Amino acid sequence: MDSAAQTLRDDPPVPDRWPPPGGDDVNDLASLRAELDHLDDAVHDLLIRRAEVVQRVAATKPAGIVALRPGREAAILRRLLARHRGALPPQSIVRIWRELLAATTAMQGRFAIAVCDTDPARAFTQLAREHFGALTPLTSHRSPAQAIAEVSAGRAPVAVLPLPSDTEAVSEAWWTALLQKDEPRIHVVARLPFYRPRPEGAPAVQALVVAAIAPDPSGDDRSLLGLELDPDTSRARLANSLTAADVSHGGIILRRDPGASALALIEVRGLLSEQDPRLVRISAAARAPVVLGGYAVPIGISP
Repeated sequence: MDSAAQTLRDDPPVPDRWPPPGGDDVNDLASLRAELDHLDDAVHDLLIRRAEVVQRVAATKPAGIVALRPGREAAILRRLLARHRGALPPQSIVRIWRELLAATTAMQGRFAIAVCDTDPARAFTQLAREHFGALTPLTSHRSPAQAIAEVSAGRAPVAVLPLPSDTEAVSEAWWTALLQKDEPRIHVVARLPFYRPRPEGAPAVQALVVAAIAPDPSGDDRSLLGLELDPDTSRARLANSLTAADVSHGGIILRRDPGASALALIEVRGLLSEQDPRLVRISAAARAPVVLGGYAVPIGISP
């Protein structure tokens, strides 16, 4: 057993409840407030202990490694929501832990966000703040290429970009640049927002997160696969080719820009690697398919 686990095992357990110091009258307001103070202290002590373990984790990693682990963060939130009970809304658990995860990620090295925000109401900036924490440094950019350049240059570990669509302009189709597999290799690693339903007033936009790391598994994931196709390839032919290769797919974005090959962005169940033998069986592909990354499937929270 490692030292962090040994420390946590040996520490005395935190009691579920303290007797109110003012006596047996649990309805006494002063006693209840005193109990809340005890609970706040206990929660704070555990946060301090958690931060100490994070520091130990950081000490085991090589310098310069991006500390972001979106798949593990998603798995943590799913586990906590599965065990949650009581009157505290589950959405509050997500919000509390998102701030905690953002803070502990920043403890492990410089962490900043580049956001492509084309929305007049700054919805993508709000979405990035919601997911990556109120205190995380953030820069806003008017084009996806500018935000991706921040990641490529190492000035921001991650960029938040609008979710691709069939109707986006050539300059907005940022995912096509990832097909080139330039160094440093940039992957899609997360999808935002992570939970639904959304509260009133929350940003209604959707986004993908890219970083110069490979996606890590969460246990329930989707991959994004990029394909170059012959210009006359139809959506139906592509779908049939994927099915024949045993590639379980969801949505397909198909681009036919003038003077260029057709390009497709396909959502695939699970996390793919480019060594997956199914990829070479996709007959519609004009060149070797490119795995552009993947993300944890967002969670739905029952009201």
